[in-house]
Amino acid sequence: MSFDPSVSTLLDDPQEWLRFSQPHTSNASLAQDTLWDSQVVIQGMHCAACAFTVEAALLAVPGVRSAEVNAATHRAKVVWSASVVKPSVWVQAIAAVGYGALPAADSSLRQIRQEETRRALWRWLVAGFCMMQVMMYAYPAYVAGEGDITPDMVQLLRWASWVLTLPVVFFSCGPFFSAALRDIRWHRISMDLPVALGMAITFALSSAATFEPNGILGGDVYFDSLTMFVFFLLTGRWLELRVRDQTAGALEALMNRLPDSVLRQLGDGSFERVAVRRLLPDDVIRVLPSEGFPSDGVILEGQTLADEALLTGESRPQSRGVGQPVVAGSHNLLAPVLVRVTQVGEDTQFSKIVALMENASLQKPRLAQLADRVAKPFLLGVLVMAALAGAWWWPSNPGHALMVAVAVLVVTCPCALSLATPAAMLAAAGALARQGVLVRHLQSLEALAGIDTVIFDKTGTLTRDAQRITHVFVSDALSSELALGWAAALGAHSLHPLSRVLVAARDASGVSHVAAQDVVETVGLGLQGQVDEVLRLGSATFCADWGVVVPEFACAAQVHLCRRGEWLASWQLSEDVREDAAPTVQALKDMGIAVYVLSGDHSQAVQQVAQELGIDLAFGACTPQDKLARMMGLQAQGHHVVMVGDGLNDGPVLAGAHVSMAFGQAVPLAQSKSDLVLMGGKLFVVATSLRLARQTLHVVRQNLVWAAIYNTVCVPLAVVGWLPAWLAGLGMALSSLCVVLNSFRLSKAS
Repeated sequence: MSFDPSVSTLLDDPQEWLRFSQPHTSNASLAQDTLWDSQVVIQGMHCAACAFTVEAALLAVPGVRSAEVNAATHRAKVVWSASVVKPSVWVQAIAAVGYGALPAADSSLRQIRQEETRRALWRWLVAGFCMMQVMMYAYPAYVAGEGDITPDMVQLLRWASWVLTLPVVFFSCGPFFSAALRDIRWHRISMDLPVALGMAITFALSSAATFEPNGILGGDVYFDSLTMFVFFLLTGRWLELRVRDQTAGALEALMNRLPDSVLRQLGDGSFERVAVRRLLPDDVIRVLPSEGFPSDGVILEGQTLADEALLTGESRPQSRGVGQPVVAGSHNLLAPVLVRVTQVGEDTQFSKIVALMENASLQKPRLAQLADRVAKPFLLGVLVMAALAGAWWWPSNPGHALMVAVAVLVVTCPCALSLATPAAMLAAAGALARQGVLVRHLQSLEALAGIDTVIFDKTGTLTRDAQRITHVFVSDALSSELALGWAAALGAHSLHPLSRVLVAARDASGVSHVAAQDVVETVGLGLQGQVDEVLRLGSATFCADWGVVVPEFACAAQVHLCRRGEWLASWQLSEDVREDAAPTVQALKDMGIAVYVLSGDHSQAVQQVAQELGIDLAFGACTPQDKLARMMGLQAQGHHVVMVGDGLNDGPVLAGAHVSMAFGQAVPLAQSKSDLVLMGGKLFVVATSLRLARQTLHVVRQNLVWAAIYNTVCVPLAVVGWLPAWLAGLGMALSSLCVVLNSFRLSKAS
């Protein structure tokens, strides 16, 4: 594939690099380190051997530190040094071995894929039309008796079949032959080489029989078999292409949510349209309805609805008004808004999500790595097997010997083997992404399928960060409304979370506001100030200093109000348990999974939440080291553990678990060490992820078993000459298609 030199200027412009690259994670700073991670889509790939070739070509370029190519997604990740090499150099290296490369975020990528699909459809249509005509001309030879057709008519039908086969060979088979020639030129082997050899041998043998019926190769022609198995192969390829486009749609849809340009406000109040990459923090932009928000920001003017479904998994549009944040990648649905830019480029949450999804799409799970390692020697074995089968049959019938070799070449192509694992894993990752779960490591899906124990953190995981009032205890001396008004008046002078809860409760209930004066806060104990009289709000210990004894029935409360020598009121607060926490726990139990709670909160609060959710195994007052020790104890007993935490203070136990999950809002994504990131506020996706992981491993095993059975049955039939070439082509196409369609079921899972 040729490389357009005019592209090098664009690729080598440092201001353009952020469109398809980001600074490498090991960089201390961009000024000191010059390593970049680039994501590109490889054109012209068909199998694992193609991925090996592209990786080898990239690694041969000085300055390219690493290269990973995924055969299922046709994506490559290249780590390169800007001080040594420019992008155009390693892109040209890809072109030199016969493949194309486009930036993964290129706006023309969708159009190029549509053109590729259109060309594949035209090749399929030509092959189908010619196949039907050739079959019509071949039919009389199959049904005619002795003397029913004259030799001249037989020869005429053969010539007609030969002419109709030419478009199939020189147009429909073009991708197979070009890939095979590329392999020969670069002294390598891919899955297209055996197929192209089979097509070339069949056409040459049939042409020889047409031109010289009495030659050494015999007088049998196989134009019908050739056109038929080409049609079947192209059917499989076209359907695979469609399915791959749909499974890759989640990532591409996410990456293409940023607009190319936006209206930026000038100093005089007017607006100019500028490229999104030119935005800077504190710029003011206008985002129109149906446009995407190009950066993180805060609304300065206007009220609208934002679609954040692909970022958080929340299907309902979110209301956004003045002072509220908007995130890059979300869509403005309702009205124009003015937004002040706060984060741009790789600093936005959107860029971090895209980076995680890109990295996941390039990873090769353990089973996929094994299949890829097997694919290349298997292809060499196919060529040797075909040659031996042909040599065995040659003495008795040279023409039949060549067709046996063709059948072996076609039927044993290991496309299904290479697609079995990555197709299923990527379909599952795409399904989870649509529900707000980012899979950072595809390997974790394999491990997640074997999980039998789930450990939850409490605060911020089973519960929300906010707390709520559950019980109010009031003395006979005043009403609950008056007590709440006094408490909130004192609490308004503190930033303590419990004080905030009381103030919020007063505002929500409509209790009249009263002012407090001379308020003094004693850290860790409470507040003292003048309302109608001098009051104290805080812990029981704080009240005890004034000789106040909290009644026994109110001892469980955390906040108390008193005046000197007299208790007035108490409020018991608890964390707001997530509404889907109980269904999540029950779903996990129904799957036979043990559920634990390990929390640093005091034991009484932990037991209260655990009892509410039906969790029997709950432990409070755990330090991070205590959590890790308990988890390692479970692992020592043979349990496979997933840890679900907030990602902030659960680092050691998240790192030590077989699989880890964390909520994306709790910690910057770039710092998250979890295998799966829960972007929304839904906890039930934990159970959904476990169920889908088990289903994914089941599908992978189905795919591998199907590929193994197919080769075990069909290869001996081809070797002994019982499998015609057209049926071999049908078998190869169906085997790959079955694997892809079986995997595609996962993308519809919920």
